[in-house]
This record gives sequence, structure tokens and C-alpha cells, in this order.
Amino acid sequence: MTAESREHETFMRRAIELARGNPAAPFAAILVERDMGAIVAEGINRHTENPTWHGEIDVINRYATQDRAVAWERLRLYTTAEPCCMCQGAISWTGIPEVVYGTSIRTLQQLGWRQIDITANEVAGRTRFTQCRLIGGVLEAACDELFRRAGSLTGARGA
Repeated sequence: MTAESREHETFMRRAIELARGNPAAPFAAILVERDMGAIVAEGINRHTENPTWHGEIDVINRYATQDRAVAWERLRLYTTAEPCCMCQGAISWTGIPEVVYGTSIRTLQQLGWRQIDITANEVAGRTRFTQCRLIGGVLEAACDELFRRAGSLTGARGA
């Protein structure tokens, strides 16, 4: 296992820990300052307050409102599930250059979660003004289990 893979797993474990605190919608995200390896913001899915308040949107808003200069290009976003097209669009607008995720949109669909059938790679590939590297499948089985359990609790709906 490479040092990068170990780092990805370490931060994904934190995202999974956050997601466990939101068992009905275990979409959680963290932003990491890549050079320092430090978490700078954390977010969870809050769709019951606002249908657009996904984990990625929450973490982006939390970071954007902190009292300091915003340095999006120095960040990496970790999320328990592949960003939906709305979230990947927001990530593109920020200029965050890298996203690491656990489970995929396809797996979420197979588990009964409503998802818009557009992958994060499709959105990133059609964004001409910035580049975003997507790395999927990090601790995928653990993330899949979060959504499997949540689906059995809620009847798997979109979030």
C-alpha cells in the first residue's frame, strides 16, 4: 500500500465516523489541506433542513465562511459517496483539484437510493475551466454498508 493510499484511508475513516452520526443519510465530507495533511472543515448531509444541503455543500460552506483566506486549490475533498452532479458542480466552481470518495452513484442506485444518473466524472470531464481528479472506491465496502443500513432504516431514498 502506498503512502497516498494510507492517507486516503485515514481521512476516509474520519468521513465514515462523521457519517455514522447521521444514520438515515450517511453522506459526510471533509476538506483536507493537502500540504499540511490537516482537516480544515467537516460536513454532513442536512437535506431535512434544505434539500440542496448535501455533505459536500455543507463542508464547502463551512470552509468558505471561516475567517481566513480561502485556498481551494490546496484542498482535497473526501466524501463517503461519489458526489452527485450538483455537488460535483459546486466542487468545480470552487476549484478543488481532487475528490476521494467511497461508494459510487451506481452502487447507491443498486441499493435503492434515488440518484441523478450523471457521474462525477461526467461533470468533471465537461468542466473546461478547471481540472478535478476523482479517486473512487476508498474503503468502499465500509461506505456501502453505511448506505445499506440507512436504506433498511429509511426505505432508501435520495439525499
